[in-house]
Amino acid sequence: MRKTVCFSDFDGTIFMQDTGHVLVDNLGCGSKHRQLIEEQIKSGQRSFREASEEMWGTLRVPFEDGFEVMEKHLEMDAGFQDFHQFCIDKGIDFNIISAGLKPVLRKVLDTFLGEDESSKIQIVANEADIGNDGSQWKPIWRHETELGHDKSISMKEARAEAEADCVDGEIPLVIFIGDGISDLAAAHEADVLFARKGLRLEEYCIEHKIPYIAFESFSDVKNALEKIIKEDEEKTGGVGTPARFNPRANMWRRISSRQAVPKLVAATPKEEKMMFWPETFSEYQPTTDAKKVTT
Repeated sequence: MRKTVCFSDFDGTIFMQDTGHVLVDNLGCGSKHRQLIEEQIKSGQRSFREASEEMWGTLRVPFEDGFEVMEKHLEMDAGFQDFHQFCIDKGIDFNIISAGLKPVLRKVLDTFLGEDESSKIQIVANEADIGNDGSQWKPIWRHETELGHDKSISMKEARAEAEADCVDGEIPLVIFIGDGISDLAAAHEADVLFARKGLRLEEYCIEHKIPYIAFESFSDVKNALEKIIKEDEEKTGGVGTPARFNPRANMWRRISSRQAVPKLVAATPKEEKMMFWPETFSEYQPTTDAKKVTT
């Protein structure tokens, strides 16, 4: 099996709700004010980065105090833990790539998975400066962009690192799992794309005839990935053997150049706004495939 690297979005993908929304709605400015700020983003009045700084800035609670609320309101995908164990067993590097705050995401994983399992997951997200007394919650952005974190840059860096680790000219297999329109910047850097069923990323893929694999839970992702790995092993029996899934002949590049995804999604003005706050357009509707997980 060649080197396989898997990246997943966090909010709306691994967890059904947005971690920032849960904190801000319950311990910050509240849902009504947050929705007002979101309207400003959608109208183009403000960038995601600027608005996010205001929303995080309304929190006035010590870091640890926010997680009682998180445990009550967050739901983890029912199949995620089994999928993550599958990645560990197969030697697949599993990473989270998110526009959220890394300390928050790590604490959520520690809480829901336990610190041992959480430590096996690398998180690529924005850092944060959080005061001990909770008087300051300030994002430290990864990139100088309106989004604060350009996932496509992070994916390119990760691919280059994975290629550097390979030997004998081997090409790594890069997987991405997401749900919202903001994930497309990262998704077009992947060899295989999984899109949560019924949300904006899938809709966009259908509209633009972009190949993807739909999923309702991480159980579906696991089943599909097992088949992909088996097929990939059969197609790459030796060095130099062409692979179906690789960065030079992958799912994205098999569509025409007219349909292919350019940088930042080739978005219309409306879709550009949607990239700044995708959760507004990707509301999760609970199904039997999601469950609340506590430790």
